[in-house]
Amino acid sequence: MTLNRWTLLWIIVVAILLLVLAFELLGVVTLEDLIANPILFLIAFVIVAVLSAVGAMFIGVFVTHRIFSSTDFTPFEREMLSMRQEVRAIKERLEELLDSSREAEKKD
Repeated sequence: MTLNRWTLLWIIVVAILLLVLAFELLGVVTLEDLIANPILFLIAFVIVAVLSAVGAMFIGVFVTHRIFSSTDFTPFEREMLSMRQEVRAIKERLEELLDSSREAEKKD
């Protein structure tokens, strides 16, 4: 199995995060030291921002796939479509009755 660049990059990022966690648990580095260092804080902020954006994209792709993958109408949608056809038929019938009543008024 070959590793591409992106897989290797994510393995490195996870390894760095695990290393920071291990140092924190062992007391070598404290959280205050990490926050006090602006460069490390900026790196952590960028990593969290990138991971949250990637997570949001995955959620968006999942939701979009669920929306567009449904090939059949739900029972509610089928009922609404049949009601729409019924309303259209009633409307046409009312227009016919209105036209016939107007014609009857013109004859009188």
